[in-house]
Amino acid sequence: YGFEIVYTPPNQVYEKLLPEKYLPIYHWINTGVNHTEGHKMNPLHSILSSFDEDDFIVVKLDIDTSFIEVPLAHQLLEGGADGIYHKLVDQFYFEHHVHLKELAGAWGISMNGTIQDSLKLFHGLREKGIPSHYWP
Repeated sequence: YGFEIVYTPPNQVYEKLLPEKYLPIYHWINTGVNHTEGHKMNPLHSILSSFDEDDFIVVKLDIDTSFIEVPLAHQLLEGGADGIYHKLVDQFYFEHHVHLKELAGAWGISMNGTIQDSLKLFHGLREKGIPSHYWP
């Protein structure tokens, strides 16, 4: 499943970006992600609700918009209703845009938080049973 943060012209995605071999299995939601818990455009709520514990689920969170990404990562840490996210998610990848001088040129205004915040988040997710990894 692929969510966008802003509208992207479909011909750009289907004709220029998406390799043909992925076309039959590609699920693209061409509207902004919403970090509000329970909102139908919240990918944790809308996508994960259609899977069960027998499925192998990898979540890659890379929206490059901290005010959307960080609340979603914390919702995953909190676990959702009855800890369902902890039961469903098998792997988690996240490019956490924390304040880091070496990446300031690439991340710019999207930086939010500290390396310590990031370490606490990833450690907390791992304690909940979700193997969590920095991306890239």
